[in-house]
Amino acid sequence: MYLITVFGNLLIILAASSDSHLHSPMYFFLCNLSFVDICFTSTTIPKMLWNIQTQNKVITYKGCITQIYFYIHFAGLDIFLLTVMAYDRFVAICDPLHYMLIMNPQLCGLLVLVSWVMFVSLFYCTSLGVYLSPFATHSSQSSATAAVMYTVVTPMLNPFIYSLRNKDIKRALKGFSGMETFTKGAFVLRLKKCTG
Repeated sequence: MYLITVFGNLLIILAASSDSHLHSPMYFFLCNLSFVDICFTSTTIPKMLWNIQTQNKVITYKGCITQIYFYIHFAGLDIFLLTVMAYDRFVAICDPLHYMLIMNPQLCGLLVLVSWVMFVSLFYCTSLGVYLSPFATHSSQSSATAAVMYTVVTPMLNPFIYSLRNKDIKRALKGFSGMETFTKGAFVLRLKKCTG
């Protein structure tokens, strides 16, 4: 599931950055969401996989605090980017004639920057309260299930939900793979010419 998350989100980033037709606000936000999803899952899943492999559940205090910091950081970014994407779609649907005027590159950059900054004031206190609360108040089974759903399943499904069902992304991915095939074919032809 971790590999599907990373590769699915990387495909979205590569497709959107390589196809000039996808250089629009919506795909700019999707690329940011894909990047955040990769980082979000990478804060906890590699350590979890290592713990499962070695049957060692120990983490240092510094490691725990670092992991919580980045986990909360990327979870907050995920939420704010989804909010920005909702605003982008709202403008596209409600005011389509002025969409490109409203959602200009400066505003898109500002919205992403605000997403990267705003969560600090809103989420740190509440998230730290949840994660540092006494263990006895939580059911370990329900907490583990909720944690897996939020940290693994949701980021894995985001590329499919937001992008891979999109015709433009499918076209970009086909073009991307077609270009790769063309490049390999051209390389083989050059190699045959050189070897005579």
